[in-house]
Amino acid sequence: MKVLQFTKEYPPNVYGGAGVHIEYLSRELSKLMEVEVRCFDELNIDLEHLKVTGFTATTKNEITVDKKIASLLKTLSTNINMNLDDVEADIIHCHTWYSHFSGILAKILYRKPLIITAHSLEPLRPWKREQLGNGYDLSSWIERTAIEMADAIVAVSEETKEDLLKYFNLDENKVKVIYNGIDLEEYAFTEKKEVLEKYGIDSSLPYVLFVGRITRQKGIIHLVNAVKYLEKDIQVVLCAGMPDTDEIAKEMKDKVDEMNQAKQRIIWIPEMLPKAEVIQLYSHATVFCCPSIYEPFGIINLEAMACNTAVVASAVGGIKEIIVQHETGILVPLEQETTAPFEPVDGERFANDLATAINRVVSDNEMRKHMELKSRERVEELFSWSSIALQTKKLYESLL
Repeated sequence: MKVLQFTKEYPPNVYGGAGVHIEYLSRELSKLMEVEVRCFDELNIDLEHLKVTGFTATTKNEITVDKKIASLLKTLSTNINMNLDDVEADIIHCHTWYSHFSGILAKILYRKPLIITAHSLEPLRPWKREQLGNGYDLSSWIERTAIEMADAIVAVSEETKEDLLKYFNLDENKVKVIYNGIDLEEYAFTEKKEVLEKYGIDSSLPYVLFVGRITRQKGIIHLVNAVKYLEKDIQVVLCAGMPDTDEIAKEMKDKVDEMNQAKQRIIWIPEMLPKAEVIQLYSHATVFCCPSIYEPFGIINLEAMACNTAVVASAVGGIKEIIVQHETGILVPLEQETTAPFEPVDGERFANDLATAINRVVSDNEMRKHMELKSRERVEELFSWSSIALQTKKLYESLL
Protein backbone atom coordinates (compact mmCIF):
# COMPACT_ATOMS: atom_id res chain seq x y z
CA MET A 1 0.00 0.00 0.00
CA LYS A 2 1.12 3.54 -0.79
CA VAL A 3 -0.33 6.81 0.51
CA LEU A 4 0.12 10.30 -0.93
CA GLN A 5 -0.12 13.09 1.65
CA PHE A 6 -0.91 16.63 0.47
CA THR A 7 0.06 19.39 2.91
CA LYS A 8 1.14 23.01 3.02
CA GLU A 9 3.64 22.49 5.85
CA TYR A 10 6.54 20.10 6.16
CA PRO A 11 9.78 20.52 8.15
CA PRO A 12 11.58 22.82 8.28
CA ASN A 13 8.60 24.93 7.18
CA VAL A 14 6.28 24.20 10.11
CA TYR A 15 4.32 26.91 11.89
CA GLY A 16 1.28 25.12 13.36
CA GLY A 17 -0.16 21.91 14.72
CA ALA A 18 -0.99 20.51 11.28
CA GLY A 19 2.67 20.75 10.31
CA VAL A 20 3.69 18.92 13.46
CA HIS A 21 1.06 16.28 12.71
CA ILE A 22 2.22 15.60 9.16
CA GLU A 23 5.88 15.47 10.20
CA TYR A 24 5.38 12.69 12.72
CA LEU A 25 2.51 10.87 11.02
CA SER A 26 4.45 10.53 7.75
CA ARG A 27 7.48 9.27 9.65
CA GLU A 28 5.50 6.62 11.54
CA LEU A 29 3.46 5.58 8.49
CA SER A 30 6.68 5.06 6.53
CA LYS A 31 7.47 2.22 8.94
CA LEU A 32 4.26 0.52 7.78
CA MET A 33 3.95 1.44 4.06
CA GLU A 34 5.26 3.61 1.22
CA VAL A 35 4.62 7.30 1.89
CA GLU A 36 4.87 10.21 -0.52
CA VAL A 37 4.42 13.79 0.71
CA ARG A 38 3.78 16.76 -1.59
CA CYS A 39 4.07 20.09 0.19
CA PHE A 40 4.60 23.80 -0.40
CA ASP A 41 8.06 25.36 -0.80
CA GLU A 42 11.17 23.88 -2.39
CA LEU A 43 11.95 20.56 -0.72
CA ASN A 44 13.39 17.31 -1.99
CA ILE A 45 13.79 14.52 0.58
CA ASP A 46 14.21 10.88 -0.37
CA LEU A 47 14.38 8.41 2.52
CA GLU A 48 13.56 4.73 2.75
CA HIS A 49 9.78 4.44 2.23
CA LEU A 50 9.36 8.24 2.54
CA LYS A 51 9.66 10.72 -0.33
CA VAL A 52 8.95 14.44 0.12
CA THR A 53 8.66 16.88 -2.79
CA GLY A 54 8.01 20.60 -2.54
CA PHE A 55 5.97 22.64 -5.03
CA THR A 56 5.53 26.37 -5.63
CA ALA A 57 3.06 28.57 -7.50
CA THR A 58 3.39 29.49 -11.15
CA THR A 59 3.07 33.28 -11.43
CA LYS A 60 4.07 36.08 -13.74
CA ASN A 61 6.76 38.50 -12.57
CA GLU A 62 4.40 41.32 -11.59
CA ILE A 63 1.22 40.71 -9.59
CA THR A 64 -1.21 43.62 -9.47
CA VAL A 65 -4.10 42.22 -7.41
CA ASP A 66 -4.57 42.74 -3.66
CA LYS A 67 -1.99 40.73 -1.69
CA LYS A 68 -4.70 38.74 0.12
CA ILE A 69 -6.22 37.62 -3.17
CA ALA A 70 -2.78 36.96 -4.62
CA SER A 71 -1.95 34.70 -1.67
CA LEU A 72 -5.07 32.60 -2.27
CA LEU A 73 -4.46 32.31 -6.00
CA LYS A 74 -0.86 31.26 -5.37
CA THR A 75 -2.21 28.54 -3.07
CA LEU A 76 -4.47 27.23 -5.83
CA SER A 77 -1.64 27.40 -8.36
CA THR A 78 0.57 25.34 -6.03
CA ASN A 79 -2.26 22.81 -5.59
CA ILE A 80 -2.52 22.42 -9.36
CA ASN A 81 1.24 21.95 -9.72
CA MET A 82 1.16 19.27 -7.01
CA ASN A 83 -0.97 17.22 -9.42
CA LEU A 84 1.34 17.57 -12.42
CA ASP A 85 3.35 14.58 -11.19
CA ASP A 86 1.45 11.33 -11.77
CA VAL A 87 -0.40 9.98 -8.76
CA GLU A 88 0.55 6.35 -8.22
CA ALA A 89 -0.63 6.03 -4.62
CA ASP A 90 -3.57 3.93 -3.45
CA ILE A 91 -4.87 6.60 -1.05
CA ILE A 92 -4.89 10.42 -1.10
CA HIS A 93 -4.74 12.11 2.31
CA CYS A 94 -5.06 15.91 2.69
CA HIS A 95 -4.23 18.21 5.60
CA THR A 96 -5.80 21.71 6.00
CA TRP A 97 -7.74 23.65 3.39
CA TYR A 98 -4.45 24.91 1.89
CA SER A 99 -3.97 21.49 0.28
CA HIS A 100 -7.60 20.43 -0.16
CA PHE A 101 -7.88 21.64 -3.76
CA SER A 102 -5.04 19.27 -4.68
CA GLY A 103 -7.04 16.45 -3.10
CA ILE A 104 -10.17 17.42 -5.01
CA LEU A 105 -8.23 17.31 -8.29
CA ALA A 106 -6.49 14.03 -7.46
CA LYS A 107 -9.74 12.28 -6.54
CA ILE A 108 -11.43 13.39 -9.76
CA LEU A 109 -8.50 13.04 -12.17
CA TYR A 110 -6.83 9.92 -10.80
CA ARG A 111 -9.86 8.14 -9.28
CA LYS A 112 -8.29 7.64 -5.86
CA PRO A 113 -10.02 7.44 -2.46
CA LEU A 114 -9.71 10.77 -0.62
CA ILE A 115 -9.23 11.24 3.12
CA ILE A 116 -9.35 14.66 4.79
CA THR A 117 -7.95 15.30 8.27
CA ALA A 118 -9.91 18.13 9.89
CA HIS A 119 -7.25 19.99 11.87
CA SER A 120 -9.58 23.01 12.11
CA LEU A 121 -12.75 24.19 10.39
CA GLU A 122 -13.29 27.45 8.53
CA PRO A 123 -16.86 28.04 9.82
CA LEU A 124 -15.37 28.24 13.32
CA ARG A 125 -12.53 30.59 12.34
CA PRO A 126 -14.32 33.78 11.18
CA TRP A 127 -11.36 35.93 12.23
CA LYS A 128 -9.53 34.45 9.20
CA ARG A 129 -11.29 37.13 7.15
CA GLU A 130 -8.80 39.59 8.69
CA GLN A 131 -6.00 37.58 7.12
CA LEU A 132 -7.63 36.41 3.88
CA GLY A 133 -10.20 39.10 3.05
CA ASN A 134 -12.62 37.79 0.40
CA GLY A 135 -10.32 34.78 0.17
CA TYR A 136 -12.02 33.50 3.33
CA ASP A 137 -15.10 32.76 1.21
CA LEU A 138 -12.89 30.82 -1.19
CA SER A 139 -11.11 28.85 1.55
CA SER A 140 -14.50 28.00 3.08
CA TRP A 141 -15.84 26.78 -0.29
CA ILE A 142 -12.74 24.65 -0.93
CA GLU A 143 -12.91 23.12 2.54
CA ARG A 144 -16.62 22.32 2.26
CA THR A 145 -16.24 20.81 -1.21
CA ALA A 146 -13.32 18.60 -0.18
CA ILE A 147 -14.87 17.40 3.08
CA GLU A 148 -18.26 16.61 1.59
CA MET A 149 -16.75 14.67 -1.35
CA ALA A 150 -14.18 12.79 0.75
CA ASP A 151 -14.42 9.05 1.26
CA ALA A 152 -13.43 9.44 4.91
CA ILE A 153 -12.75 12.30 7.31
CA VAL A 154 -10.42 12.15 10.30
CA ALA A 155 -11.53 14.30 13.24
CA VAL A 156 -8.72 15.07 15.67
CA SER A 157 -11.12 15.07 18.65
CA GLU A 158 -14.65 14.05 19.55
CA GLU A 159 -15.73 17.69 19.59
CA THR A 160 -14.29 18.19 16.10
CA LYS A 161 -16.42 15.26 14.96
CA GLU A 162 -19.49 16.97 16.42
CA ASP A 163 -18.55 20.19 14.61
CA LEU A 164 -18.09 18.35 11.32
CA LEU A 165 -21.55 16.81 11.57
CA LYS A 166 -23.06 20.16 12.57
CA TYR A 167 -21.54 22.33 9.84
CA PHE A 168 -21.21 19.91 6.91
CA ASN A 169 -23.50 17.52 5.06
CA LEU A 170 -21.87 14.23 6.08
CA ASP A 171 -22.63 10.60 6.73
CA GLU A 172 -21.57 10.06 10.35
CA ASN A 173 -20.07 6.69 9.40
CA LYS A 174 -17.47 8.48 7.28
CA VAL A 175 -16.05 10.39 10.25
CA LYS A 176 -13.38 8.69 12.36
CA VAL A 177 -11.79 10.20 15.49
CA ILE A 178 -8.01 9.77 15.58
CA TYR A 179 -6.14 11.98 18.04
CA ASN A 180 -2.91 13.83 17.39
CA GLY A 181 0.20 12.53 19.13
CA ILE A 182 3.57 13.28 20.62
CA ASP A 183 7.10 11.93 20.21
CA LEU A 184 7.73 10.80 23.78
CA GLU A 185 11.49 10.43 23.30
CA GLU A 186 11.96 13.87 21.82
CA TYR A 187 9.59 15.71 24.14
CA ALA A 188 10.77 14.96 27.66
CA PHE A 189 12.05 16.91 30.64
CA THR A 190 15.59 18.25 30.28
CA GLU A 191 17.88 19.73 32.90
CA LYS A 192 19.42 22.10 30.34
CA LYS A 193 18.77 25.79 31.01
CA GLU A 194 20.94 27.77 28.61
CA VAL A 195 17.88 28.98 26.69
CA LEU A 196 16.54 30.60 29.87
CA GLU A 197 19.79 32.50 30.27
CA LYS A 198 19.81 33.43 26.56
CA TYR A 199 16.45 35.20 26.82
CA GLY A 200 16.86 36.68 30.31
CA ILE A 201 14.48 34.37 32.16
CA ASP A 202 15.24 34.26 35.88
CA SER A 203 15.33 30.55 36.78
CA SER A 204 14.98 31.38 40.48
CA LEU A 205 11.47 32.78 39.89
CA PRO A 206 8.34 30.99 38.62
CA TYR A 207 7.23 31.59 35.07
CA VAL A 208 4.15 30.89 32.98
CA LEU A 209 4.84 29.95 29.36
CA PHE A 210 2.91 30.49 26.13
CA VAL A 211 4.02 28.91 22.83
CA GLY A 212 2.23 29.60 19.56
CA ARG A 213 1.41 31.90 16.69
CA ILE A 214 0.03 35.40 17.19
CA THR A 215 -3.50 34.81 16.01
CA ARG A 216 -7.01 35.33 17.37
CA GLN A 217 -7.46 31.58 17.66
CA LYS A 218 -4.67 31.13 20.20
CA GLY A 219 -6.06 33.74 22.60
CA ILE A 220 -2.66 35.22 23.40
CA ILE A 221 -4.13 38.71 23.92
CA HIS A 222 -6.28 37.30 26.75
CA LEU A 223 -3.19 35.92 28.47
CA VAL A 224 -1.46 39.30 28.19
CA ASN A 225 -4.58 40.89 29.69
CA ALA A 226 -4.35 38.37 32.54
CA VAL A 227 -0.84 39.49 33.50
CA LYS A 228 -2.08 42.30 35.76
CA TYR A 229 -3.90 39.73 37.90
CA LEU A 230 -0.86 37.49 38.43
CA GLU A 231 1.18 37.42 41.59
CA LYS A 232 4.03 39.92 41.25
CA ASP A 233 6.93 37.44 41.21
CA ILE A 234 5.52 35.40 38.29
CA GLN A 235 7.32 35.96 35.00
CA VAL A 236 5.37 35.62 31.74
CA VAL A 237 7.31 34.12 28.82
CA LEU A 238 5.65 34.51 25.42
CA CYS A 239 7.27 32.41 22.73
CA ALA A 240 5.08 33.90 20.03
CA GLY A 241 5.72 34.81 16.41
CA MET A 242 4.29 34.72 12.88
CA PRO A 243 1.35 37.12 13.37
CA ASP A 244 -1.59 36.57 11.02
CA THR A 245 -1.77 40.24 10.12
CA ASP A 246 0.09 43.52 10.68
CA GLU A 247 -2.90 44.70 12.72
CA ILE A 248 -2.76 41.88 15.27
CA ALA A 249 1.04 42.22 15.45
CA LYS A 250 0.61 45.89 16.43
CA GLU A 251 -2.16 45.02 18.90
CA MET A 252 0.12 42.45 20.52
CA LYS A 253 3.05 44.90 20.74
CA ASP A 254 0.87 47.63 22.21
CA LYS A 255 -0.52 45.27 24.87
CA VAL A 256 2.90 43.98 25.88
CA ASP A 257 4.30 47.54 26.03
CA GLU A 258 1.35 48.60 28.18
CA MET A 259 1.94 45.77 30.65
CA ASN A 260 5.68 46.29 30.79
CA GLN A 261 5.19 50.01 31.47
CA ALA A 262 3.10 48.91 34.46
CA LYS A 263 6.20 47.00 35.59
CA GLN A 264 4.78 43.57 34.79
CA ARG A 265 7.53 41.09 33.91
CA ILE A 266 6.81 39.94 30.34
CA ILE A 267 9.56 38.33 28.29
CA TRP A 268 8.46 38.20 24.65
CA ILE A 269 10.42 36.00 22.26
CA PRO A 270 8.92 37.11 18.90
CA GLU A 271 9.86 34.05 16.90
CA MET A 272 9.19 30.33 16.56
CA LEU A 273 12.14 28.66 18.27
CA PRO A 274 13.79 25.31 17.39
CA LYS A 275 12.31 22.30 19.18
CA ALA A 276 15.31 21.77 21.45
CA GLU A 277 14.99 25.32 22.78
CA VAL A 278 11.23 25.11 23.25
CA ILE A 279 11.65 21.83 25.15
CA GLN A 280 13.92 23.64 27.61
CA LEU A 281 11.26 26.34 28.07
CA TYR A 282 8.56 23.70 28.61
CA SER A 283 10.73 21.75 31.07
CA HIS A 284 11.41 24.65 33.42
CA ALA A 285 8.08 26.46 33.16
CA THR A 286 6.12 26.45 36.40
CA VAL A 287 2.94 26.31 34.37
CA PHE A 288 2.09 26.25 30.66
CA CYS A 289 -0.90 28.32 29.54
CA CYS A 290 -3.03 27.62 26.45
CA PRO A 291 -5.72 30.36 26.34
CA SER A 292 -7.11 29.34 22.93
CA ILE A 293 -10.61 30.47 22.00
CA TYR A 294 -10.86 27.70 19.39
CA GLU A 295 -8.75 24.56 19.45
CA PRO A 296 -9.80 21.35 17.67
CA PHE A 297 -7.02 19.48 19.49
CA GLY A 298 -4.04 21.43 20.85
CA ILE A 299 -0.75 19.57 20.36
CA ILE A 300 1.12 22.21 22.36
CA ASN A 301 -0.58 20.93 25.50
CA LEU A 302 0.81 17.45 24.84
CA GLU A 303 4.27 18.93 24.32
CA ALA A 304 4.16 20.68 27.70
CA MET A 305 2.69 17.66 29.49
CA ALA A 306 5.34 15.36 28.03
CA CYS A 307 7.95 17.66 29.61
CA ASN A 308 6.33 17.20 33.04
CA THR A 309 4.63 20.59 33.10
CA ALA A 310 1.23 21.41 34.57
CA VAL A 311 -1.19 23.14 32.18
CA VAL A 312 -3.79 25.87 32.56
CA ALA A 313 -5.96 25.99 29.44
CA SER A 314 -9.30 27.21 28.19
CA ALA A 315 -12.00 24.55 28.26
CA VAL A 316 -12.63 24.44 24.51
CA GLY A 317 -12.55 21.81 21.77
CA GLY A 318 -10.12 18.92 22.01
CA ILE A 319 -8.30 20.46 24.98
CA LYS A 320 -11.06 19.05 27.19
CA GLU A 321 -10.11 15.56 25.95
CA ILE A 322 -6.41 16.06 26.70
CA ILE A 323 -6.41 17.63 30.16
CA VAL A 324 -8.00 15.92 33.15
CA GLN A 325 -9.39 18.64 35.40
CA HIS A 326 -7.33 19.08 38.59
CA GLU A 327 -5.35 15.94 37.69
CA THR A 328 -3.04 17.09 34.87
CA GLY A 329 -4.01 20.76 34.91
CA ILE A 330 -6.83 23.27 35.25
CA LEU A 331 -9.45 23.92 32.58
CA VAL A 332 -10.81 27.47 32.58
CA PRO A 333 -14.38 27.88 31.27
CA LEU A 334 -14.76 30.14 28.26
CA GLU A 335 -18.32 31.42 27.86
CA GLN A 336 -18.94 32.45 24.26
CA GLU A 337 -21.78 33.96 22.24
CA THR A 338 -23.17 31.52 19.70
CA THR A 339 -23.01 34.27 17.08
CA ALA A 340 -19.35 35.03 17.87
CA PRO A 341 -17.62 31.84 18.99
CA PHE A 342 -14.23 33.49 18.55
CA GLU A 343 -14.54 35.88 21.52
CA PRO A 344 -15.43 35.36 25.19
CA VAL A 345 -18.60 37.08 26.38
CA ASP A 346 -16.61 38.81 29.13
CA GLY A 347 -12.94 39.07 28.15
CA GLU A 348 -11.89 40.68 31.42
CA ARG A 349 -13.47 37.91 33.47
CA PHE A 350 -11.80 35.27 31.30
CA ALA A 351 -8.42 36.97 31.80
CA ASN A 352 -9.03 37.08 35.57
CA ASP A 353 -10.02 33.39 35.61
CA LEU A 354 -6.85 32.46 33.71
CA ALA A 355 -4.74 34.36 36.23
CA THR A 356 -6.54 32.79 39.19
CA ALA A 357 -5.81 29.30 37.87
CA ILE A 358 -2.17 30.15 37.13
CA ASN A 359 -1.69 31.67 40.61
CA ARG A 360 -3.16 28.55 42.17
CA VAL A 361 -0.85 26.17 40.31
CA VAL A 362 2.20 28.30 41.11
CA SER A 363 1.39 28.62 44.80
CA ASP A 364 0.37 25.01 45.50
CA ASN A 365 3.58 23.00 45.21
CA GLU A 366 2.02 19.68 46.18
CA MET A 367 -0.80 19.96 43.62
CA ARG A 368 1.62 21.11 40.91
CA LYS A 369 4.03 18.20 41.47
CA HIS A 370 1.10 15.78 41.20
CA MET A 371 -0.02 17.40 37.94
CA GLU A 372 3.50 17.22 36.51
CA LEU A 373 3.69 13.48 37.18
CA LYS A 374 0.19 12.71 35.91
CA SER A 375 0.69 14.84 32.78
CA ARG A 376 3.57 12.70 31.57
CA GLU A 377 1.72 9.50 32.44
CA ARG A 378 -1.32 10.58 30.43
CA VAL A 379 0.56 11.35 27.22
CA GLU A 380 2.48 8.08 27.50
CA GLU A 381 -0.77 6.16 27.86
CA LEU A 382 -2.88 7.74 25.11
CA PHE A 383 -0.95 9.83 22.59
CA SER A 384 1.92 7.92 20.97
CA TRP A 385 2.42 8.46 17.22
CA SER A 386 2.96 4.72 16.63
CA SER A 387 -0.56 3.99 17.86
CA ILE A 388 -1.99 6.82 15.75
CA ALA A 389 -0.21 5.51 12.63
CA LEU A 390 -1.73 2.06 13.17
CA GLN A 391 -5.21 3.57 13.49
CA THR A 392 -4.63 5.57 10.29
CA LYS A 393 -3.41 2.48 8.42
CA LYS A 394 -6.54 0.63 9.47
CA LEU A 395 -8.67 3.47 8.08
CA TYR A 396 -6.78 3.33 4.76
CA GLU A 397 -7.34 -0.40 4.52
CA SER A 398 -11.08 0.03 5.09
CA LEU A 399 -11.27 2.07 1.87
CA LEU A 400 -9.38 -0.32 -0.40
